[in-house]
Amino acid sequence: MTVLQTSPPRLSVRPGSLESSGRDHPVSIEVQRLNFYYGAKRALENISIGIPGRLVTAFIGPSGCGKSTFLRTLNRMNDIIPGTRVEGAVLIQGDNIYAPGTDVVALRRRVGMVFQKSNPFPKSIFENVAYGLRVNGMAGNRADLHERIEESLRSAAIWEEVKDRLHESALALSGGQQQRLCIARALAPDPELLLLDEPTSALDPIATARIEELIDELRQVYTLVIVTHNMQQAARVSQRTAFFHIGKLIEFDDTDQIFTNPKHSMTQDYITGRFG
Repeated sequence: MTVLQTSPPRLSVRPGSLESSGRDHPVSIEVQRLNFYYGAKRALENISIGIPGRLVTAFIGPSGCGKSTFLRTLNRMNDIIPGTRVEGAVLIQGDNIYAPGTDVVALRRRVGMVFQKSNPFPKSIFENVAYGLRVNGMAGNRADLHERIEESLRSAAIWEEVKDRLHESALALSGGQQQRLCIARALAPDPELLLLDEPTSALDPIATARIEELIDELRQVYTLVIVTHNMQQAARVSQRTAFFHIGKLIEFDDTDQIFTNPKHSMTQDYITGRFG
C-alpha cells in the first residue's frame, strides 16, 4: 500500500443518545483531505472530518458509498489489500497514522475493530480473549492474564454467561454471544477507539438490542465509530452521524439534526427513502 417521493420514516432518536453533542467533546480522530484509491479507481474523495471522543459516531449511506472503506482507513486495515493508495492524513490524538515509520501493530492495538460477521478463533473462549494480550506482550503473569480476561468479558457484557465455560470452544456460542466475545477480544488490549463495521447485521432482534445497549455503555470509556445500513439503529445508538454518497462525505452533524432537519437535500432524500 502506498501512503501519500415518500413520507419520512418515523425514526426514533433515543433521548439518551442526545445528552451531549460532539461539539462538547474534543476531537479524537481528525481526517484531513483524505483520498483513497483501489488501483486507479478513487473510492474516497477529499474527506475531512473531526470525530469527537467518547461518543458514538455513525456512518450511514447506500451500499457502495465508501463508508466501510473509510472506516478501515482509521486503523489501516486497507493496507492488506494490494494496489491501494492513500493521500492525506488521519490524526488520532494528534498522531498521523500514515506517517512514515508508523507501527501498524501498535496502531491496531490503539484502534480495535469488530467486523460484520462474528469471527471467533477456533479456540476456547479464554484463548480468544487472551490472544490480543499475548500478541501485544500484555499478558503478564497468569493471575494478571485471568484478571484482564475477566475484565474484558465483563466490559463486553458476556462474563456472567461464559464464566463457567471459559475453556469450551467459542464456536459453541450463539451468534450474539460470539459477537460480544469478539468485542471483548477487541477490548482486551485496552484500545482508545473501537470501530464497528455493521456489527449486528447478521443478528436477530434480541441480540441486536443487547449489542446496542453495550455500545451505549462502552461510549462512557471509548470513542466508537459504527457503520450501519440501519438508519433506525444509527438514530438509536449515535450522537453524531456522517452521511456518505459515492465516496464523498455529504453531511456530518448531531444525529438529531441529521434525522430531523438535515442541511443537504441529498441527505434528506436518503433518510426519507427516495434513494438508497
